[in-house]
Amino acid sequence: MNYIRKSILQGILVAFSVVGTGVSFSSCSSEELDPVSVFASETTEVQNDFDRWLEKNYVDNYNIEFKYRFEFNESDKSYNLIAADYNKSIALSKLIKFLWLETYEELCGTDFIRSYCPKVIFLIGSPAYDESGSVVLGAAEGGLKISLFNVNGINTENLNVEELNKWYFKTMHHEFGHILNQKKSYPTEFNEVSAKNYQSESWVNLTDQEALDMGFVSNYASSEASEDFVEILSIYVTNDAAYWDNLVSSASETGQQAINAKLNIVKSYCKETFGFDLDNLRRIVQRRSAEVVDLNLNLD
Repeated sequence: MNYIRKSILQGILVAFSVVGTGVSFSSCSSEELDPVSVFASETTEVQNDFDRWLEKNYVDNYNIEFKYRFEFNESDKSYNLIAADYNKSIALSKLIKFLWLETYEELCGTDFIRSYCPKVIFLIGSPAYDESGSVVLGAAEGGLKISLFNVNGINTENLNVEELNKWYFKTMHHEFGHILNQKKSYPTEFNEVSAKNYQSESWVNLTDQEALDMGFVSNYASSEASEDFVEILSIYVTNDAAYWDNLVSSASETGQQAINAKLNIVKSYCKETFGFDLDNLRRIVQRRSAEVVDLNLNLD
C-alpha cells in the first residue's frame, strides 16, 4: 500500500462549478425545489467542554482553529469520508499540541507558531483513497490549513509512536514543510541533485530499496522535488539518528551521496531561512515521543 500527502497550493478544492459553463439540468417533477440548502451556510454550535479547551489551548495560544466536527465545505468532496470520533479528536488535539506545536514552540517560540503554522487543523475520521488506491494521509491547503485523516484509527489505550508518526506526525511535519516552502522557497540547487531521477506518477511502481538506490528516502519522495524536500525533513525528525543512519547506509553509494547532499540543503534552509536547527528539532521530537505514554488524553 502506498501512502501520500497532498499539498494544494491554490486553496481549498471545490467539488464542481457550473457557473458560466452552460450546463443545464432538467427534472421529471414540476415541484419547486426547496431554496434552503441541506448544507447550512450558518450554524451555531453550543460550546461544550472540548470547545472551551480548544479555545484556550489553540485559538488563544496559537491563533489556530481546530475543527473536529465534520463540515462538508471543509472536506475534500472527491472522497467518501466520515466524521472524527469525539473522544479520539480530544486525544489527537492533545497529541498534536504536545508532539508538534509545543515542539516548535520549545525550539522557536510562540511567535514562530503564530507566524507560520496553519490557521486551521481539520480532522476526518476515515482514511482517504485516491484513484490509484494509495492512502492519502494528509493535505496542506494554501499554507492555511492541514487536514488529517483516519482519526478514528487511533488506539488511545495502547499508544504506538511509530503508528502515530505514520498516520499523523510525519504528516504534520511533511505538510508544515510544504507551508514553509510556500512562505519562502528553498534553494533551486536542491532540485538539481536528483533532477534526472524524479518519477512523477510512476513513483508508485518503485520499491523502497529502488527509491533509496536512486537517492530518495521514500518512494513518494521520488514523485517530485517538493515532495522529496519535505519527505527528507519529516522522516529525519520523526526518527532517531540510528534509524536515519541505517536508512541511508542501505542505499547505493550514489544514492547515499544524493540523500546526504539534499539533507545538507534542507538543514541549511531551515537554519538560514527560519532560524532553527534541524538536529535540535529532532532531539526535541524524540524526547517528547518517549514521554507521550504519560500524556493525559482526556479533558479531565
